[in-house]
Amino acid sequence: MSADLPPALAAAIAARLEGRGRAALADRARRQSERYRAGGGSAAVVTDETDALAYALARAPATYAACHAAFAALAELAELAPASLLDAGAGTGSASWAAAEVWPSLTAATFLDSNPAFLAAASDLGGGHAALAGAARLRGDLAADADLPAADLVVASYALAELPDAQIAATALRLWAAAGAALVIIEPGSPAGWRRILAIRAALIEAGAPIAAPCPHEAACPVEAPDWCHFSQRLARSRDHRRAKAASIPFEDEKFIYLAALRAPAVRPAARIVGPSHAAKPAITLKLCTAGGVLEHRPYPRRDKAAYAGVRRLGWGDAIFEEPASGPRISGKD
Repeated sequence: MSADLPPALAAAIAARLEGRGRAALADRARRQSERYRAGGGSAAVVTDETDALAYALARAPATYAACHAAFAALAELAELAPASLLDAGAGTGSASWAAAEVWPSLTAATFLDSNPAFLAAASDLGGGHAALAGAARLRGDLAADADLPAADLVVASYALAELPDAQIAATALRLWAAAGAALVIIEPGSPAGWRRILAIRAALIEAGAPIAAPCPHEAACPVEAPDWCHFSQRLARSRDHRRAKAASIPFEDEKFIYLAALRAPAVRPAARIVGPSHAAKPAITLKLCTAGGVLEHRPYPRRDKAAYAGVRRLGWGDAIFEEPASGPRISGKD
């Protein structure tokens, strides 16, 4: 499964760019980015259809890539077949597209957002996918103390950063209450995003929610500041995407952090890779978060041919399910 935008979504965005001044869209995207980096929300910078299009142009590829990676990691661990989706804080619907690509079983979706421009864009772009074409549109504030519509799969991607810290845990519990099968929360891969995920993780564990990914355990996070847990997904940039972001490099690396909780039991990996691998002549060294709740920098020497062969194609974010004498087994890259 590719991290690049599905052709139907890319085509839908491209169709809406026809006749639009790219410089004006890039200026709007720049102002949105500045607002988010300063800790502000979307209400002041996404006020109409053109703002939403600028946001989709600049952010949809990276949001889709991060969500796709998180969903694919979860799909390795459990045989999920969700039929319904709640995209909470939907934005332009990129997370819904990623969910529909990973889980073809989806047949119904609800876009929830407080911003009518985002809701309109998510509905418009979602028309290109059978599972999203008839999605319900629900205007609502995640910070409001109200029940959320139930769905098999509940997703909140890049949404909780707009809430006050004091409301993060309670909102996560409301999202979990709405999730019939699984809850997945994706946040920016920054120290602040990691701290939000830690608060969410603690609240969910206290409420009895089984954590499935990325953590292979439910012990205290072994990562200590100034380090922080996050992942990275590389994605290609189209010409319009580069122009919207004033970038010259034809790719970008989206840093993200995520958390998934499941109602049903899931496979528990032996470890997950939580940093780039370091390859040297004597060995490959992997930064691992283990099922025992310990952070390790584990070398796999070249002289141990079986173990070395088993890890040489591993990447940041991959799960190691077992480590027999013949080396670790990993899913998806054999």
